[in-house]
Amino acid sequence: MKAILFHEPGDESQLYLSEVADPVLQPQSVVLHVAATALNRADLLQREGKYPVPAGANPIMGLEVAGTVIEVGEEVDNFEVGDNVCALVNGGGYAQQIAVDHRMLLKLPERLSFTKAAAIPEVFLTAFQALHWIAQVKKGDTVLIHAGASGVGTAAIQLVRLAGAVAIVTASPQKHQAVENLGAARTIDYEAEDFDEAVNDFTGGEGADIILDFVGGPYLKQNLEAAATDARIVSLAALGGARVEAFSMAPFLRKRIQLTGTTMRSRTDEYRQRLTADFREKIWPHFASGELQPVVDTIYDWEDVAAAHRYMASNANVGKIVLTIGLD
Repeated sequence: MKAILFHEPGDESQLYLSEVADPVLQPQSVVLHVAATALNRADLLQREGKYPVPAGANPIMGLEVAGTVIEVGEEVDNFEVGDNVCALVNGGGYAQQIAVDHRMLLKLPERLSFTKAAAIPEVFLTAFQALHWIAQVKKGDTVLIHAGASGVGTAAIQLVRLAGAVAIVTASPQKHQAVENLGAARTIDYEAEDFDEAVNDFTGGEGADIILDFVGGPYLKQNLEAAATDARIVSLAALGGARVEAFSMAPFLRKRIQLTGTTMRSRTDEYRQRLTADFREKIWPHFASGELQPVVDTIYDWEDVAAAHRYMASNANVGKIVLTIGLD
């Protein structure tokens, strides 16, 4: 089969298509023909040599796939050849075939195309983990979502709405209408407004019960100011840098704030399987009903992967960038 590799860590010019070994079927797995995968920020970091592949993970880029089952392991009895599925994977999405443990699979409803389905697993499972497993979102909560137009951001807005909570979103102004259409109750231009002041103004001084942060150190002080009493801050990335300038610990104590850091790829297989099972039960039916929608910004043929990586680096997208996988 073919897969997208890179010659050495560097820019997108290092990417190329190459022949690699076919995946090996295991008793608990299926082999998929991959119809589509989606880009994640981790792909760019891995290509640049800044995101080491965890031990045991597939070294090929790509953290989510959608496709068709073409082989079934002897211990799998709930999927069969011909089933259309999507899955969160621990690498290997930028390839024509992949072996996936059947416990990670989500069977596609008829209304979901492969390109839409490929835009779901990584971002919706990440947002679900942050909101439900870590922050324990509940009806009536106010949730501040940074980078609201990103893949995880657009997923989180919809999950907040589904939970009966209220989403406040930071995004560049040209993306405000898109996130409002998804359910954001208040949009903040992070370049022109102090988001902590905007949050407190919107909430009548109460602050946000939950904050999903991707920026990291530069936002910590303002996140504490924007946080409500007993707030839960979930740190999902540090795109703005990991270091924190001097600040007062007083808000942590006074407001009883919880700060939790999390990444998905470093989690165990068993953790991801349990998370997927919970997501399958509680959230997946809402894609069949149309209440939840994957947000696809742009679709590229995988031969144009370099252009797709450049586009992601530009931060112009709203939602996901998808690669369709060629058969030849």
